[in-house]
Amino acid sequence: MRRTPVPLLVTASAVALLTACGGGEDPPADAGQDTAAADTSPAESTDEPELSATLVDPDGTEVGTVEITEVDEGTEVVVEVDGLPPGFHGLHLHSIGVCEPDSANPTDPSMTGDFLSAGGHIGAGESDHGQHPGDLPSLYVAESGTGSLTAVTGALTPADLTDDDGSAVMVHAGADNFANIPERYAAGGPDETTRGTGDSGGRIACGAVEG
Repeated sequence: MRRTPVPLLVTASAVALLTACGGGEDPPADAGQDTAAADTSPAESTDEPELSATLVDPDGTEVGTVEITEVDEGTEVVVEVDGLPPGFHGLHLHSIGVCEPDSANPTDPSMTGDFLSAGGHIGAGESDHGQHPGDLPSLYVAESGTGSLTAVTGALTPADLTDDDGSAVMVHAGADNFANIPERYAAGGPDETTRGTGDSGGRIACGAVEG
C-alpha cells in the first residue's frame, strides 16, 4: 500500500531551532501533568530503541550510530556522527539492508559504486524525491566533523524497516534539495536525477538496520 508521508518533526544539535521561554519560578509540584500536556516539542522515548544501525564509511571505519524507536507521533530516528565532512548531507532510509563498498546496483549490475548494494530510497518509484517514505531531513555536520539529528516521521514504522531484504540508513556526500527546483530556474522543473535523489550525490556512510 502506498503511504503518504507526513511532515517531520526535527531537532538538530548543530542548529538551535527552538528557544526556551517562561518565567523564573518553578511550577508547582502538582502541575506536572498540565506542563507535559502543554509541551509541543517532539517526544523523546524513554524505551530502548527497537532498531539500530552502525554507520561506516567506504573504508569500513565507524562514523556514527542510528537508533530507531516507535513513539506516539510516529517513528523516531536519532543519528549521531563523528568524522564526516562538514556541511549539510542528504540522509535517507534505503530499501536493502546491505552496505558494501564498491558494490553493484541491484537493479542495474553494470553500475557500481560505494554502498549501491543498499538500493534506492524506500518508496522510490512510487513518488518523486521529497515524498518518499525513506526521505529524512538533511544532517548538518559541524567543522569538528560531528553532528546529530532527531527526526520523527509518520511515513513508515519500524516494522517497515525489517522486511525480507531489510533496510539501511544512508548519508550522502552533498546537501539534499528535496527536488525543490522552481520553474523560474528550470523551465521543465527538476530533472530525473533531482526527482530521484535530490542531487545529494555519492554515498559516504551506510548502516544496515538491525533489530
